[in-house]
Amino acid sequence: MNETALSDVDYATLADFRYVLRQFLSFSENRAGEEGLTAQQHQALLAIRGAESGRATIGYVAERLILKPHSASGLVERLEALGLLVRSSSATDRRRTLLALTAKAEAILARLSATHREEIRRIRPFLNELLARAGA
Repeated sequence: MNETALSDVDYATLADFRYVLRQFLSFSENRAGEEGLTAQQHQALLAIRGAESGRATIGYVAERLILKPHSASGLVERLEALGLLVRSSSATDRRRTLLALTAKAEAILARLSATHREEIRRIRPFLNELLARAGA
C-alpha cells in the first residue's frame, strides 16, 4: 500500500479529530466570552502568561497567535485599554517592549485555565483513542 494512500478508517479518524478540536475551540470561545474576552484575547493572555521571563513582546504574541505584527499590536493595544496588560521597557534593551499581565488579567486567566484544564481532562480519553487509531 502506498504510504500516502488513506483508508476509510484514516479519513474517519481525521474527521473525528477535527470534530473534537472544533468542539474544544467552541468550548474555549464560549468560556472566554463569559469572561468578557474574545477567543483571540484569551489566547494572547495565555501566550503572555506562558512565555519565558522577558520573552513576551508583541512579536512573540504575533508568532504564538500566527498574526501579522500590526494585528498583534492592535490586539495588545485593546488588551491594554481593557486594563489587562502593561508594557514596560526591557532592562537590557530599552528598544524592546515587554508585556505583562495585570492582576485583573491574572484572575481572569486563572478561572479560564482551570475550566480549560478540566475540559482537556474530560476529552483526553477520546483524544488518546484517536491518536492510537492514527498510529501517532
